[in-house]
Amino acid sequence: MFKVNENYLNLRGSYLFSNIAKKVAAFTEANPDKEIIRLGIGDVTRPLTPTIINAINKATDEMAHEETFRGYAPDLGYDFLRNAIAEHDYKARGCNIEPDEIFVSDGAKSDSGNIQEIFSVDNKIAVCDPVYPVYVDSNVMAGRTGTFNEATEQWSNVVYMPSTAENGFVPALPEGDAPDIIYLCLPNNPTGTTLKKEELQKWVDYANEHKSVIIFDAAYEAYISEIDIPHSIYECKGAETCAIELRSFSKNAGFTGVRLGFTVVPKALKSADGHALHPLWARRHGTKFNGAPYIQQRAGEAVYSAEGQKEIKGLVAYYMENAKMICEGLEAAGFTVYGGVNAPYIWMKTPDNMSSWDFFDYLLKEVNVVGTPGSGFGPSGEGYFRLTAFGKHENTKAAIERIKSIKL
Repeated sequence: MFKVNENYLNLRGSYLFSNIAKKVAAFTEANPDKEIIRLGIGDVTRPLTPTIINAINKATDEMAHEETFRGYAPDLGYDFLRNAIAEHDYKARGCNIEPDEIFVSDGAKSDSGNIQEIFSVDNKIAVCDPVYPVYVDSNVMAGRTGTFNEATEQWSNVVYMPSTAENGFVPALPEGDAPDIIYLCLPNNPTGTTLKKEELQKWVDYANEHKSVIIFDAAYEAYISEIDIPHSIYECKGAETCAIELRSFSKNAGFTGVRLGFTVVPKALKSADGHALHPLWARRHGTKFNGAPYIQQRAGEAVYSAEGQKEIKGLVAYYMENAKMICEGLEAAGFTVYGGVNAPYIWMKTPDNMSSWDFFDYLLKEVNVVGTPGSGFGPSGEGYFRLTAFGKHENTKAAIERIKSIKL
């Protein structure tokens, strides 16, 4: 008689964005005449650029001919893509990352949910609060988080690092016993905040001192506009011995429907008892993943061409115009907002001390705008609300006008 993995029974409710989708679907069914504007999920709306489409079409044509047909991709990725990544994203920024330390995958979300598998179940994790839910949920599935406290809405074996208005949404280094695994997402989802290089260096130094590992999610690095903000944790001295970096093509190049990303695991990164993580992740990757498709990897290579870079900078600029529009519009209406400078997310304070979910329901019902309740990202997110800049210009403008019109 089979049994289920009891860790999955410990998950709290449904996944945040699935819950939002169900609420919106129910409202739409009951109000078919209402035009809903979605600024909730971080999905892009601009089409793939011409250079990327050309690369996809060319690769697709190759698959139609026996001499150029490709089957399974190499486990860790094709050399043409890994070489392009190493040159553009790392060596050009002075980072000593080699192509064979880059593992190509189907996206950063998958990697962020899977990377925890190579760590001991008794490792203690630390997360910023608020936090991207996948980090915590994937560790719940692994049985690493302990018991859930209903009163505090926290897990007993998780170190929560509050990121609040009082500390500029930048958490302090953990006090007391050092966590084994530290999750950092910069630029941050959901708050949109960042760290300067000297501030990030402190985390690297801390991790090396305490033999901790940092899982650094850099999915939004393309949105960094200020020169003193690092695009990679490997810009910091010593990061190769304490950090894993996750990257994505979803938000910079619009690959949310194409699926492509990569993870960097340096060969110098070892556990406290001397085990190198690089071969462990390679073994896991080869066992559970058959490689990102050739067509997608050729599309990823095109991102690094001169024309590809020009085009994706245009995509980023388009979305950041939306971010500016949201920030300026909400501030003019009297709302308190954060983010939207080095990231495509705006973190706003809910008005009149409304709870995050009450404000979600109010916006949906009264002005038909969808955002993301801050409490869905953790206890410190209560009283806040996330809006995304990934909509179309006209929809973003209309949504802000609707929000400005509400009377609470």
